[in-house]
Amino acid sequence: MRFIVTIALLAAWSVAYSSAQDQPHLTPRTPVPQQQSNVEPESEYTVPPGTKIPLTLTQGITSKTAKEGDPVYAQTAFPVTQNNRIVIPAGTYIQGVVRHVVRPGRVKGRAELQMSFTSMIFPNGYTVMLPGSVDKVPGSQSVDTKGSEGTIQGPGSKGQDAGTIARDAAAGAGIGAIAGNGRGAGIGAASGGVLGLATVLFTRGPEIQLDPGASVEMVLERELNLEGAMLRRQ
Repeated sequence: MRFIVTIALLAAWSVAYSSAQDQPHLTPRTPVPQQQSNVEPESEYTVPPGTKIPLTLTQGITSKTAKEGDPVYAQTAFPVTQNNRIVIPAGTYIQGVVRHVVRPGRVKGRAELQMSFTSMIFPNGYTVMLPGSVDKVPGSQSVDTKGSEGTIQGPGSKGQDAGTIARDAAAGAGIGAIAGNGRGAGIGAASGGVLGLATVLFTRGPEIQLDPGASVEMVLERELNLEGAMLRRQ
């Protein structure tokens, strides 16, 4: 009876541990200070397609709760220049939208998150429409991008699943050895392995988690035309 109770307690602990690992951890960051553009008012500037612009997210996004149509908010992290003039200052606001979300599977299948950037708001309120997508997520060791539209893909869970099964099998073996004076180690290991497998089957893989302050590189899909007079407007 004690053995069954102990196994039940281990099952509850494994599920609680996996759920705790799955919770998002959001850390607020200081927004990027806005700058002013120094362009010539009578000139027009064209930012070519393929230009990559580093962004800083101002709110967290996770595949666990994100839905298609959710807004995305960011700021440019570094100025963009044309003809020795700052045409897109650091701190310019970027707005986007979540296009597609896939949660990780319980046995296989990685999380996926696709978002596009739709508008750029300059410090003076000048607003232009954007054709931007995600090029990559610099500095992240847990996610990467795939496809021409910059779909963010979460990490796999094979190593984590194997670790869960091995951990529970080892715990079961230890309990079995104690309960059966060493004779129950094999039974305990088998029971623990079954428990670990059940935990894996009922637990989703790792979610995509982009915290506030995360770096995302945007790429322009077509040229961006900017009016000098509007950039210099006070």
